[in-house]
Order: sequence, then structure tokens, then C-alpha cells
Amino acid sequence: MKFLCRLLCLAGILCIPTLKGYSQQGFTDSIKTAISNGNTGESTRAALFNRLAEFYRTAKQYDDARRYARQGAALAVSRRNYMEATRAYTALLNVLVNTHAFGNMKAVCDSATDMARRAGNPRAEAYACYARALFAKAFDSTENMVRSCLAGLKQLELEDDPHLAAKLYYQLYAVNANWNNAPKVDLYARKALENALRTDDYNTMSNCYAALATAHEYHYNGSGNQRYRDSILFYLRQAAQLYRQHPGQVAPQAYGIICINIADCYLRHFPAADNNARDTALYYARTAGELLHAMPNSEEVVASSLGILGAYAQRSGNYRGTELYLRQAYQVMLSADQPYTPTLINITQSLADFYKQQGDYPQALTFQKEVTGYNSKYFDQQQALNTQKLEAQYETTKKEQEMQVLKEREKSHTRQNYLYGSIALVSLLGLVFMFRSYHFRLRYSLQREKQLALEKQESETLIKLEREEQARLRAEQQLLELRQQQLNTEAMANMLLLDHKNKMLHQLKDRLNDDDAQDMQKVLKEEEVLDDDFEQARMQILQVHPGFFQQLSARAQKKLTLLDLKLCAYLYLKMDTRHIARMMHVEVKSVRMSRYRIKQKLGLNKDEDLNTFLQGLTEPV
Repeated sequence: MKFLCRLLCLAGILCIPTLKGYSQQGFTDSIKTAISNGNTGESTRAALFNRLAEFYRTAKQYDDARRYARQGAALAVSRRNYMEATRAYTALLNVLVNTHAFGNMKAVCDSATDMARRAGNPRAEAYACYARALFAKAFDSTENMVRSCLAGLKQLELEDDPHLAAKLYYQLYAVNANWNNAPKVDLYARKALENALRTDDYNTMSNCYAALATAHEYHYNGSGNQRYRDSILFYLRQAAQLYRQHPGQVAPQAYGIICINIADCYLRHFPAADNNARDTALYYARTAGELLHAMPNSEEVVASSLGILGAYAQRSGNYRGTELYLRQAYQVMLSADQPYTPTLINITQSLADFYKQQGDYPQALTFQKEVTGYNSKYFDQQQALNTQKLEAQYETTKKEQEMQVLKEREKSHTRQNYLYGSIALVSLLGLVFMFRSYHFRLRYSLQREKQLALEKQESETLIKLEREEQARLRAEQQLLELRQQQLNTEAMANMLLLDHKNKMLHQLKDRLNDDDAQDMQKVLKEEEVLDDDFEQARMQILQVHPGFFQQLSARAQKKLTLLDLKLCAYLYLKMDTRHIARMMHVEVKSVRMSRYRIKQKLGLNKDEDLNTFLQGLTEPV
């Protein structure tokens, strides 16, 4: 039952193409009627011309698109509406890019830039950036194209235009799709769609839905997750739905391409045994072919639809049908005024492969030879295209250099005129003041000599005072250093004395009897007092030498214990090992082991002396 309902839905949609052609004609006629209406303002008329030019460009009716773009530009310039003039020249440049008219692109791109400069607003400048991006795209300058798109989006941060933002993001999506940069493809496709949904340009909206479908295609190819496959079909169907919801406002070519993409998705990503997928794919392929079979510049889409029908016929074993579909596609491409050679090569190669599989080697050889010929022709076409690009670039560079030479020459003439005038003026002033200055020159020289003598004397006096001041400062610094060393020694001595007393208290504590509780408390209180005194002595050392313990701890990464710090203090006071052992109530061997551990914590090599390191550490900075 569900399958029957689906067939009925598909049958209902099959009737739409004829209605759509009528709606499209009505849509363009309504715009032309509005243009002809005397009550329509000049600014609105220019905008309508631009809209017609963009619609006909999308429909691949390039002559009409070029004509309306020029009319829009002429009207906008005559009314000094430089914003619409910028849009018109950008639309015209897009037509030239689609038709590979390289010779005229530079002039049109410069006109868009000039109109944007006259308009003097960020939105117009963003359109000029889009024009420069299209120009860079035509000459395969990807880096300049990306830079221009990003510059245009930067301008749109100051003045919003979702229609243009969608186009800029779509160009960035296309560049990253060529680079197979899946994350950027997804990012820019989403941003393009977000902006397109804020407009009533359903052609752009359809393209953005298709772009997001392509982004999910990358995800599906990378993961094989069927959720991404369903997302591909979801966004493609959203694009197809625009054609049905907004009659005449989506170009039939755009809808036909969407139908081909849907059919191709079912062909490539669904099992051959899935009959529902096969029927849906065949419906969309036939829809595209029936819609565009009589439309100009649509042969490639029609041939693609026949190719998909042939692929399904081959899957079902209908080799006769496969041959008929491929030959029809072949004839469709040959009937085009300027067939797209890569598609013609693919179809011819498919025929050669088909006849080879069927064992019809003469036919296979015939078509394989044609493939070779088309490849050679395509190579020649690309060479001719590249030659046109190089010639256009050469002419553009030549004109730019000529303009630069003329500008430099004009600047040079201007500078020469200023120079000659300045020379004449200076000469006149020199003659006027030369005689007057002569009478004062001698007196000025004498005054200058006296002044120089006084300045020299003052300089010598200042130098002498500076030397005396430096000598006084050095003496004071030496006195401060001596005082600091003295305080350092005293502080270290006091600290070690307190430590020694503390050790003695611990010995007394061990000798007390258990019954002498009062004496025990007294001794402990005295120990606490001595501990406080030791802490005060330690703080005194930190005040005199704030960097001593800090530098030690930092060098050892805070691995030194209080006992290690005490031992470092004894070593700094240049006590020998036996004396330190007596002071710390340990064996000499323990002191040596402690010295070794401290060297390890400080990261010192075996050849480095700990005493030398400590003395150098506390030297005044």
C-alpha cells in the first residue's frame, strides 16, 4: 500500500514540469512588466534588471543575461545609483565567467570596483570583492579568490546582505570541495544555507541545499553511516521542493541537476536489490530528462539522466536497453552546439566498455577511437582556453603597466613643474636675502664662536660633575655590599647557633625521666621558644638575602628539606664536614651522603663543587 501511494505521488509530480515552464514565463514577465511600468522608481528598475540578469544566467540563457545586466548598469550609472551599478557589473562579470569571455573580464571587474568606490559603503565594496573573486576564479587564482571572498565577508560585518553572504560562502565551499577539505566544506555550506534562507533567491537556496548534501556525502564516504546517507537525500529533496513550492523562481536547469543528484545518490549508495530506491532513482532521472530535453544548454543534464537509466538497465540485465540509453545520451551530446567534452568522453567510454563486455569488439574499438579523439580535442580545447587566459592576462598586465607608466609620467611632469617653480622662487628669494645676510654673517660668526666656547666649558663642567657623582655612587655601593656581607654572616651564625641549641634541647629531652613531667613541659616550652627564635633567624636571613633559600628551592624544584637547607647554610659559612657533623649530631658519613643528595636535587654534575655553587649563588646581583 505504501509503495502504491508513493507511485501516485511520483505520478502527480511528473505533471509539474509543463506547469513550471508556464510559471517561469509568468515570473519573468511579471518582472518585465514592473520594469515597463512608469510608476516604478529608477532604483527599483535597476534592481529588477539585475534580478533578471541573474535569473537568465542561472537558466544558462547567457545572451539575455548579458543584455539585462548591461541595461541595469547603464540605468544605475545614469542615475548615479552606484550601489546597483556595482551589482550590475558583478552580474555581468559572472556571465562573462560562465561563457569564458576572458578578454572583457578585467574591464568589467574594474568597473565594479570603481562603482563600489563611488558608492562608498561596505555593501557595495563587498560586491566588488565578490567580482574580484569571480575574476580570480576565472583565471584559476584560487588564493586570490579566497582572499577576496573573505574580504567581502569582512565588509558585510559592517552592513548586512544575506544574499551576497550566501554567494561568498558558496564560493568558499566550492574551493574547499575541490581541495577535499571536508570540515571546511561542511562549515561553508552551512553558512551559505543560513544566509540563503534569509532571502527570496530560491536558485541560490537550491544550490546551498545541494552544497550541504555534498558535505554529508563527504561524511558518508568517510564513515559509511547511513544517517549521513539519509541527510544527503534530505537536503537534495529540500532543494527539489523549492522548485515545486515557488513556481518559476527556480531555474529548470537547477531543478534538473538536483534530480540527477538524487538519482545518482540512489544509484551509488543503495543496494541493487532495493526496488524502492531503483524506482525513485528512475523517476528523478526521467523527470530531469523530460524537463530539460528541449531546453538550450541542457544537453549535459539530459545525457546524465539517460546514463543513469542505462546503468539501472544494465543492473537488471536489460543490455538492449542499456545500449539504447547510452546511444541516446551520445546523440544528445552530439546535438549540442558546444558539447561539454568531458561528459561526451565519459558517455563514449561507457559505450566502448559496454560493447567490450558484450564481445562486440569492432564497435568497442570504434568508440574507443572516438574517446581518443575526444580526449585529444579536449586537450586542444584546454590549451586554447589556457591560451585565451594567458592572452587576457597579458593584455591586462600590459594595460596595467601602460596605465602605471602614464600615471608615473603624469606624476613626473607634475613634480617637474613644482620643481621648476620652486627653483625660480628660491632663486629670487636668494637674490633678495643674499645681500642682507652678508652684513650680518661676520657678527654672527663671532657670536657663534663665543657661544661654542661657553658650551664647551659647560660640557666639561658637566662631565666632571658626572664623574664625581659616579665615584660617590660606587663608594656607597661598596659600603652597602660590605654591610650586606657582614649582616649575612651574622644572620647565618645566629641561625646555626639556634639550631645547635635546639639539638641540645632534644638531647636533654631524651635524658629526662618519665616522672619529671613538670621538667618535661618546661623543656618543651624552651624548645618551642628556641624554635621560634630559629624561625626568626631564618626570616632575618631571608630579609638580608631574599634570594638565598628561594634560589635554592627553585633550583631544586622545591625538593630540599629543612635539614637540607640547614646543611647548605653551614656549607655557605665554610664549616668543614666534621664540624658540621658535630653541630648536627650525626656522623661524618651522613653529612657526606646529605651533600651528595643535595647535589642531585640541585642538578649538579659530579665535577661541580657544592660549596662553590653556594658561594656563587649568594653573590650580590
